[in-house]
Amino acid sequence: MPNNEKERIKTTLKDHGFKLTKQRLSLIEILLKEDRYVTATYVYNKMSGIYDGISYDTIYRNLYTLHEIGVVEETTLDGEMQYMIACSDHHHHHFICDNCGMVKVIHYCPVDEWQKEIPGAKIDGHKIELYGLCSNCRND
Repeated sequence: MPNNEKERIKTTLKDHGFKLTKQRLSLIEILLKEDRYVTATYVYNKMSGIYDGISYDTIYRNLYTLHEIGVVEETTLDGEMQYMIACSDHHHHHFICDNCGMVKVIHYCPVDEWQKEIPGAKIDGHKIELYGLCSNCRND
């Protein structure tokens, strides 16, 4: 687990007035180790092995908080919200493998070109994700 990434996240939490609780830090460590999108249920199953009596509500509340302060990215895969540590502080998009969940950052953004096709409109935001099979999964 990248220690500097963990320290950056701790600083972000402190800067936003959040406590560095053991549960919150464990959740962050789980997401850092995965380095892919995972469901709240996945996080809950990992956390319940560490903390007796932890609730789904605690998991969802922390994921929501971490998303609101930019520590966690979220997306919907297979109709379910999934989460991962935000992979950078600059604009980018993702390729996500449908089989293994591998996430690859795509730095190119086509929105400026699309903006030309809708003159007079103003694009305020967007999220682009590409889905398919990574090279490892295509060879299986």
